[in-house]
This record gives sequence, C-alpha cells and structure tokens, in this order.
Amino acid sequence: MHIIFKLAAALVLIYFAYCGLIFILQRQVLFPRYMIENIAQEKVPVPGIQKIILETGSGKVEAWYMPPVSDSAGKPAPAVIFAHGNGELIDFWPEELRGFAKLGVGVLLVEYPGYGRSEGYPSQNSITDSFVSAYDFITAENGVDPSRIVFLGRSIGGGAVCALSKIRPCAALIIMSTFISVRSFAPKYFVPGFLMRDPFDNLEAVKAYSGPVLIIHGKRDEIIPFSHGVGLSKAARNSKMIAYDCGHNDCPPDPLLFWEDIEYFLKKSGII
Repeated sequence: MHIIFKLAAALVLIYFAYCGLIFILQRQVLFPRYMIENIAQEKVPVPGIQKIILETGSGKVEAWYMPPVSDSAGKPAPAVIFAHGNGELIDFWPEELRGFAKLGVGVLLVEYPGYGRSEGYPSQNSITDSFVSAYDFITAENGVDPSRIVFLGRSIGGGAVCALSKIRPCAALIIMSTFISVRSFAPKYFVPGFLMRDPFDNLEAVKAYSGPVLIIHGKRDEIIPFSHGVGLSKAARNSKMIAYDCGHNDCPPDPLLFWEDIEYFLKKSGII
C-alpha cells in the first residue's frame, strides 16, 4: 500500500507539472508568431493600400486599409474588418481579399500585437483591444458607412472578430474555419478548460449576436473539425452555413464560388 501511495502521489505531481507546462507554453502554441518570417516594411508591396498605425494598450499595431473600387458618387461605402489565422500576417491577404474591393466594399486588415511589425504580445485581451481601436478608426473615416461594417475572421481570427462583436456593433459576421472555443480543445491535451488563458468563446458570442452570421467550414478540416462549424451555425440566431469540400488551409477550394457566395450573403444582408 505504501508503494501504491507513493506511485499515485508521483503521478499526481507529474500531472500537475504537465498542467503547469501547458499553462506556461500555451500562447507559444496558440500564437506561433516566431515561426512566421517577417517582411521588412520597405519590401512590402502595398500599392493602393493605406498603411495605418493604431495606438493601443500593447503599443503600435499596424493595419492596412484597401479602399473599394466603385463609382458610388461619393456615398459612404461598407467595410470589412478582417482577422487572419494564427500562422499568418496581414501581408499575405490583400490579393486574396481584393474581391471585396470589386464589390464596392473596403477592407481593413488588422495585425495582431507581436506579429509582423506590430508591437506588444498576442493574447485575447490585446488582440481585442487592437480590433476595438481598428473599429473606432474605420467607423470615423469619411467615405465609410458605420452602419454597414462586416466582421470577417479566419481560424483564430474568428475568435478575434467574435470577441469584437461583443463590444462593437456590426451589420454582419462571417467566420471561416473557426472553433467553438479554445477551451473545447482542452480535453485533447488532458487538461481542464479553465487553464486556457485565451478562451475565445465563439459559441457564446454567436449566441449573443442578433445579426446575420455566415459560417464557412471545410468538411475535411484536419485542424478544427467540421463539427465546430456546425455547432456555431446551430447556436447563432440568424445563420447560414456553407460547407466546402476542403481542409483547413485550402479553404475555400474554389475562389469563384467563394466570391459568388460572399456576394449573395452581402446582398441578402443589405450590405451591398
């Protein structure tokens, strides 16, 4: 019995040490910014894009605004606030998102603190603070209609825009390849959910949001299972779900179909 007690005590200590390690290292896993090669500012090709420096509690955070291509005769245009995945930079996305500009919608790409050329450290709080600053900036701009602001997030970016939707209003919410919450992954690592420092509770956010929600998810997503997209769609009050035959990093598989789906959603939601 004495040996069994000592063995049990040792296992408990090992488990607590493991939990402590997960608690300490989780942000390096959730935000692997050091694995992304930074692009020097002077080498960034941003023709026609306005560079913005946001003053936040984390320091200076970079954002890019891509204006719409339209002949709206000076009328304020809608805008999308975009949040990328955890292994990306805003540098990767202008061409991918240029379809919005063609639809007459501006795009504000917001960097995460500690990513790229932005100061600070990434966390749910610092990212939310940066996106609030970005929202306040874009809605005060001439030429932007604050009543037609759309939040768009991919992967962990869905968490960023869902957190923003609880603090600032938007006309529509689009989340791609996004999880229910970070805490929902805790059992996979055999740790309790309360150890997750950045929970990004997207399920709670979509439940609270009353506007139109578009959920886009790959049926073969190997990183964030398809069931997460289904769960978010069921939880939202006014949702439409689009399932593509793809994984996580090849979603959407057909750009032409994707932009047809986006245009239909924006028109049905009264954005364009």
